[in-house]
Amino acid sequence: MAHQDRLNIAVFIDFDNIEIGVKTTLGQHFDVGTVLDAIKERGEVVTKIAYADWTRSGEYSRTLTQHAIRLVQRNMTPGGDKNGADINLALDALEMAFTHPHINAYVIVGGDSDFLSLVEKLKQYDKKVFVVGGRAFTSVILQRNCHEFIAYENLAGVRKNAIKTGRPMPAAAASAPIAQALPVVRRALKILADREVTPQTGLLKSTLLQLDSTFSERNYGASSAVRAFRLACAAASASSPALGVSSTITLRPACFSVTRPA
Repeated sequence: MAHQDRLNIAVFIDFDNIEIGVKTTLGQHFDVGTVLDAIKERGEVVTKIAYADWTRSGEYSRTLTQHAIRLVQRNMTPGGDKNGADINLALDALEMAFTHPHINAYVIVGGDSDFLSLVEKLKQYDKKVFVVGGRAFTSVILQRNCHEFIAYENLAGVRKNAIKTGRPMPAAAASAPIAQALPVVRRALKILADREVTPQTGLLKSTLLQLDSTFSERNYGASSAVRAFRLACAAASASSPALGVSSTITLRPACFSVTRPA
């Protein structure tokens, strides 16, 4: 993506998969607005398409239409197999990759492992690929092979809704101890130290995602990357570095027992 810094994003929603997954694992209704807000933090959304059997979707079709999402009817086979519909989503995404070169990022909302081939092909065409889904129902191999996996349960609006309704998040969505992040943070800092690069927040976060596309500060109960790195530094039994403006923070590699090459 070196040739173009700004992300123009196309969003493809496997609605049946994400709606059922959110309902069964989190006990919530799928909130497309919260998902779109998270995507907009990463670039400009230029098109949004959702695939489902809309004859069974109830009020969801109206909600998605209010967000200017184009609805594509998914026709199941008599046996209930939706692989053909998944192929339609994949073909539409690939066609867009060829016919709309200005779109350089794709978001797949859904957790079906059948989309792995689509993810790999889009990466080969130099597109950035995000996957949005729940950790409990999104294929692990799909989570780890995109550029960034965005866990639905980590989204701020989802957690606020859980608090508002008095329905606690399931154990699978609980925050992990920050100490679990230390190995990958040390590894990322070692890479930057080897390059003789000062590890500021944005650069460190992008390096972490290259190493682990599922990494998110929200996995560890932190509201921002700055907060997560300060907690990690404290967990490494070192004093936290001084903060500058909120978007930049310089971390001392020594905080994580990482040394620069001589």
